[in-house]
Amino acid sequence: MTRICFFGESFVNGTGDPECLGWTGRICAAACQQGYDITYYNLGVRRQTSTELKKRWLDEVSCRLSPEFDSRIVFSFGVNNTTIENGKTRVDFSTSVENLSYILGVAKQMFPVLMVGPPLTPDCEQNQRIARLSAKYAEACQKLDIAYLDTFTKLQSSTIWLQEAAANDGYHPRAGGYTEFANIVQNWSSWLSWF
Repeated sequence: MTRICFFGESFVNGTGDPECLGWTGRICAAACQQGYDITYYNLGVRRQTSTELKKRWLDEVSCRLSPEFDSRIVFSFGVNNTTIENGKTRVDFSTSVENLSYILGVAKQMFPVLMVGPPLTPDCEQNQRIARLSAKYAEACQKLDIAYLDTFTKLQSSTIWLQEAAANDGYHPRAGGYTEFANIVQNWSSWLSWF
């Protein structure tokens, strides 16, 4: 049996999906349908930044995973860091990268880890910030020898992701968008290599 914790914000949570699966539920359901025995923990918290995640993830992992089981962690965060509040991003770029490096550096000492990059939004200005952060995250993951999935670039060609997000709340897609995101993750060689 494989235990997997998914950490992040509303996109990990699956906010906006009327089926309440998001991408994390879909990729785990697909793995189970292929015969894999998975216990899946969705630990996405809406509006959280990497700074807030840094404070909580270790306690939450300790309650759910242990070395005696086949345990793994998937992280996916960053969009909330790039949101403008009071004239500046909620978390500045250097702190965002420091948070990522710290979280993943500790996590990889414990369990196998994957990092799924932040997706794009219908907001062009925020997308410039997300693209910049995603590139910095990719560099940091390379230094840590942790696989990084650039969903931002892959979702640029997805009309359903942007259409559903724009029609919904300006950020979160519905079932179709999350299905598209799930397809990107479940066809990723690093995810496939876990099974």
